[in-house]
Amino acid sequence: MEHSTARQNAINAITSWSTKGHRPNLKEKHKPLRELYASNVFNEEVMRTRLPDHVFKALRNTIKKGAPLDPTVADIVATAMREWAMERGATHYTHWFQPMTGLTAEKHDSFLAPNDGGQAISEFRGSELVRGEPDASSFPSGGIRATFEARGYTAWDPTSPAFILENPNGITLCIPTAFCSWTGEALDKKTPLLRSMDALSNQALRVLKLFGSKASRVHTTAGPEQEYFLIDKNFYYARPDLINAGRTLFGAKPPKGQEMEDHYFGSIPERVLACMLETETELYKLGVPVKTRHNEVAPSQYEIAPIFENANVATDHNMLVMETMKRIADRYGLQLLLHEKPFAGVNGSGKHLNWSMSDDLGNNLLKPGDTPHDNAQFLVYLAAVLRAVAKHGDLLRVAIAYAGNDHRLGANEAPPAIISVFLGDMLQDIVDQIEKGGAKSTKTGGTMTVGVSVLPTLPRDPGDRNRTSPFAFTGNKFEFRAVGSSQSISGPNIVLNTIVAESLDEIATVLEKGVAAGKDLNSEIQALLPKLIAESKQVIFNGDNYTEAWHSEAEKRGLPNRRSTIDSLPDLISPKSIALFGKYGVLSEREVHSRYEILLENYKKTVNIESQLTIQIAKRMILPASLRYQSEVAQAIANLKATGAAVPKTQSALLSELVTTIEELETAIDVLEEVSEHHVDGDSLSHAKYSHDKIIPAMNAVRTAGDKLEGLVADDLWPLPTYQEMLFIK
Repeated sequence: MEHSTARQNAINAITSWSTKGHRPNLKEKHKPLRELYASNVFNEEVMRTRLPDHVFKALRNTIKKGAPLDPTVADIVATAMREWAMERGATHYTHWFQPMTGLTAEKHDSFLAPNDGGQAISEFRGSELVRGEPDASSFPSGGIRATFEARGYTAWDPTSPAFILENPNGITLCIPTAFCSWTGEALDKKTPLLRSMDALSNQALRVLKLFGSKASRVHTTAGPEQEYFLIDKNFYYARPDLINAGRTLFGAKPPKGQEMEDHYFGSIPERVLACMLETETELYKLGVPVKTRHNEVAPSQYEIAPIFENANVATDHNMLVMETMKRIADRYGLQLLLHEKPFAGVNGSGKHLNWSMSDDLGNNLLKPGDTPHDNAQFLVYLAAVLRAVAKHGDLLRVAIAYAGNDHRLGANEAPPAIISVFLGDMLQDIVDQIEKGGAKSTKTGGTMTVGVSVLPTLPRDPGDRNRTSPFAFTGNKFEFRAVGSSQSISGPNIVLNTIVAESLDEIATVLEKGVAAGKDLNSEIQALLPKLIAESKQVIFNGDNYTEAWHSEAEKRGLPNRRSTIDSLPDLISPKSIALFGKYGVLSEREVHSRYEILLENYKKTVNIESQLTIQIAKRMILPASLRYQSEVAQAIANLKATGAAVPKTQSALLSELVTTIEELETAIDVLEEVSEHHVDGDSLSHAKYSHDKIIPAMNAVRTAGDKLEGLVADDLWPLPTYQEMLFIK
């Protein structure tokens, strides 16, 4: 079968691809993992050996307990960090930060500085470690900074270790930093995350103190399971929509998709596995605790998952995971796709965020233990999370609201936009009994006999998993499954930390008051828990979240159902939201509004880019190919008529369908051009709402006609790589 030139060249390049000449000679491949792990990280072990004891203890106190950083240690740390980095070949350093673009940013400075003798010396002072000054004018600020107000500051985050970024032609020391404006307002995703972690720690410690704990710090932990697609770069370069939008704006459903369920956990293709292995090697060197890799449900879809760690470090590490995967994939002729829905009709990609709380003594506060009904401390923290989600489900929805995730949420493979909590059989039984005034449960995990004599008796968990739930308890943590694959986990972490901090604050206030009055703590807990459960039970749902019946039930329960980003974003600037973030010092009212404006602007720009691409591809690629084929069919019919032969009805019908569908495409293009050029009056929400209500439906109409033509036009004329080619030719 012949194809259009671009498609055929892509297929030829892919089918002739060989690992020979593409497999890098990794110098680390024979090293034990224990030697490789964190070898490019200025971590606690390195600091212990390179810093004076008093400096190391002061810095460790900041990292572990959140103590203020002593400015006098900065010069000593900077010197040790520079020497360590230069021993590994580093010539430059950068303050590595996370602006509101959703990506990372860096400005490289050389360690070399000229001296009076006309030569150069290596130099890196404490002031350069602690503070940088990148231009802030071109980063999104949501109105906090005018374009001409350019001054911005990066501030060293000592709680996230510096690391070495290797490049074939040079090595750079990367220093994780916060990013703020000259006025001190947060322009990034790290600053409010650190604030929210402080807020939660302060409130969680109040509760721990009541239980007699000696802990001095509580930190949230996170472990994002990262889903992604890998396709051949030749296909990628032949798809303008993938290059510019990250998703296919056209593409007919292939004869085979994922319905055979043969890709999930299947054998990993050799080229993909080679790419994964090198990616993991690079991540190990950066101290990223990646643990799991496997095929995901959709063809050409995969997952990488780490062990969960401090939420701030986990957020930095997840940004490194995405950047590293993209960089390494290129070496294997592959393109990483992180869009939530790069291919219509098959599973999209999420980033399941496993979230919990741990104290500085190593105790997971959401670990039920063997008898959770007797574990009062666990039940208090569980109730705090339930109450937080019940009260602020709208903010959790805001935390995962953006254009890309709108294509995924509510589809068959993703939870709906309704935020609910899955607890499982045993915890549900305990919660039900707490509400009735007790806390005993006979439900346990027990064992499971498979019925094959050679197989061992298996331990069984006390509850099943629910893959349809957006927020599910999974043993000793909650899994926030609605997070999108391309987004930073900072936003969801900020919301979770802040809303749980509020719940713990209110719980601690009630319990402290009772204990101060001479009442027994356990009696106070037994009186409080039923009230908390009664206030929160509407958000608990252990059934199938995909069904329409649940949508009806959720409405009866009064749970918000924000179906789109445009429906959700106004909740961010509600009086309730502004008061919450302000009370705990996470975001000021001005900072909240800035993020609202940035999110709306991002939504509008995303839709605008996609609409222009849709018009371009339809007019310059699909329409010309369709007209050529229409001409060929018309000429074939004319030739038959010229010979006096009868024209088969099927050929006449084909020509008629082509003419009609091409006309539908042209009409849809005209409508999309008209609505895209229309000027909208009003505020940012009005502009974004217009994009949602007018432009997206017009885009969908163009796609419908274009995808129909893909099924009609001769294969050798069709210009775009098809779904079956991109997903199955590796």
